[in-house]
Amino acid sequence: MAAEELKSEANEYFKKQQYEKAIALYTQAIEIDGSNPILYGNRSFAHLRMESFGYALRDASKALELDRTYIKGYYRRASAYMSLGKFKLALKDYETVTKTRPGDKDARLKYQECQKVVKMMLFQKAIAVEEDSKSVAASIDLEAMVIEDDYSGPRLEDGKVTEGFMEDLIHHYTQQKKLHRRYAYKILLDMKEYLKSLPSLVDIPVDNAEKFTVCGDIHGQFFDLLNIFRLNGRPGVANRYLFNGDFVDRGSFSVEVIFILFGYTLLFPGRFYMSRGNHESLTMNQMYGFQGEVKAKYTSQMVELFTEVFNYLPLCHCINGRVLVMHGGLFSSDNVTLDDLRKIDRNRQPPDEGLMCELLWSDPMPGQGRAPSKRGVGIQFGPDVTKRFLELNGLDYIVRSHEVKAEGYEVGHGGDCITVFSAPNYCDTMGNKGAFIIVNGKDLKPQFTTYEAVPHPPVKPMAYANSIFSLFS
Repeated sequence: MAAEELKSEANEYFKKQQYEKAIALYTQAIEIDGSNPILYGNRSFAHLRMESFGYALRDASKALELDRTYIKGYYRRASAYMSLGKFKLALKDYETVTKTRPGDKDARLKYQECQKVVKMMLFQKAIAVEEDSKSVAASIDLEAMVIEDDYSGPRLEDGKVTEGFMEDLIHHYTQQKKLHRRYAYKILLDMKEYLKSLPSLVDIPVDNAEKFTVCGDIHGQFFDLLNIFRLNGRPGVANRYLFNGDFVDRGSFSVEVIFILFGYTLLFPGRFYMSRGNHESLTMNQMYGFQGEVKAKYTSQMVELFTEVFNYLPLCHCINGRVLVMHGGLFSSDNVTLDDLRKIDRNRQPPDEGLMCELLWSDPMPGQGRAPSKRGVGIQFGPDVTKRFLELNGLDYIVRSHEVKAEGYEVGHGGDCITVFSAPNYCDTMGNKGAFIIVNGKDLKPQFTTYEAVPHPPVKPMAYANSIFSLFS
């Protein structure tokens, strides 16, 4: 009876979108009754909402191990596989459900949608082999993109981004208007050339009295990005920023976010920085909304160009040789040096393992040592791993992002590992604060600013995401 009561209490927290509390209660219930597949299935669902896809997959598999007829287990596992980009495995689970319940319309619809995704991926893989050597950037003809007489939006000055252009662009975007495609393409082409000139690890010198700001995930939350600039000042020569990956996806103003960040990068090279996140990748963009948004606002060709540009984003930054900033985290090996990171060939889609993968996907954990990733990609690393890495490379601490935190940031591993997440009320559901970090060059002591979400136009998160996500239950 105790397990059933805990399950009911957990379900209530789940309904309130308090997923961590729900997971804790499901776990207590499992400790009492570890033979109940429903408990694992429910906890799997909560892990999905927390984006702990590896844990969700494990729980769904355990539920099915306990009861092969537990239909929701197949749904949960398929959702986890889809979120990890393992579409063929997801399709297999949906197929099992349709065979078990041939009259289930919901299952049939999910199966058909997943089939579409698998076919799309196979087609794209086939044409990618044929076009591997072709650059989309090389095929773009800016001169052929006529600027219509009735276009009243921002214009590049002699083809260059200026402060005036950025002010006009921000205002234009707040009115929910589009930048002309010719200027959008020009910014992307210029960004690709600029990023190609950078190493995989960028060293950032910061003077003793100089202010430097590090921001975490933005995830297409354009109006919250503007709030950061209101609180901390617009980027400038004397107001330097590093945005630490996951600029796009989920939030439905990703196009606006990315062109503002790219614009400031071009306006203030060497003063404004961007790191690649795990969502600056083709698979993530196909599933979580950025591809759909770019197609809706521009063209399929621009999607391909974004992929080329994202491939050249640096993977990490080092401030004054003392603070390493990356999107995800540390590594499955203890002997990784900063020079190893500098040598990474980053012009590609993120692999499923290795240094590049771990930089983008790994997470810290409170326990010692290493563990399999809760996400199913990368690893989890403990305070001892962080300490050894810092000692080997002469660093003070690391800063990473990648995880929602209730206060927008978290200081872990005895101060050695800081997480910063800058998308408040993530996906309009999580209720978290956003945060950014300010340091100065003299002591690099982190100072945190937190803030709440601000209102945005009535476009829901995931509005442009793959239709399969609207079917998950």
